[in-house]
Amino acid sequence: MVLGADAVVFMGTPLVGGHWAVTQSLPLSLCDVALVVAAVACWWPQLHLAVELSYFWGLAGTLQAVITPDLTAGFPRLEFFEFVVGHLGIVIAALYLVVGLRLRPRPRSVVRVFAITVGYAAFVGLFDWLTGANYMFLAAAPRSASLLSVLGPWPWYIASAAGIALVLLVVLDAPFHRRPGRP
Repeated sequence: MVLGADAVVFMGTPLVGGHWAVTQSLPLSLCDVALVVAAVACWWPQLHLAVELSYFWGLAGTLQAVITPDLTAGFPRLEFFEFVVGHLGIVIAALYLVVGLRLRPRPRSVVRVFAITVGYAAFVGLFDWLTGANYMFLAAAPRSASLLSVLGPWPWYIASAAGIALVLLVVLDAPFHRRPGRP
């Protein structure tokens, strides 16, 4: 419920505040989608794809955003709490689903999640190009320091980030798939 409420507040705040803009107010960042997916996965854990996306996006992506946030509002503003609650909520939900409920990623989940992520990034990149937006930092680097800052200039950091994402997905998946004959 907390994740769903955070998503509603996040999407409603720009409307209520009168500063809604197509280039910055839509829930198109991967963490925005992960917030909704994690809420769905917590309500319906039998939806394996939602659980897998929550786990991989939460620990491979959202956790990085928690460590190096790109915040425009500081404490105690509402936007600060939306960011913290939403991002930490995604990470906690991912751990709850996979560790607490013991819902393991299925075989080929890395391929599935990576393909969905690349497809979604392509969609958002096209949207960014058409509107002048910068969702998912596909059009320009974040203003504050982040992992992207050390991956090269735009657009090369996108390819570097995709490679790192794939490695992180494989690492996060490894504990769930033992090789035959190994303890």
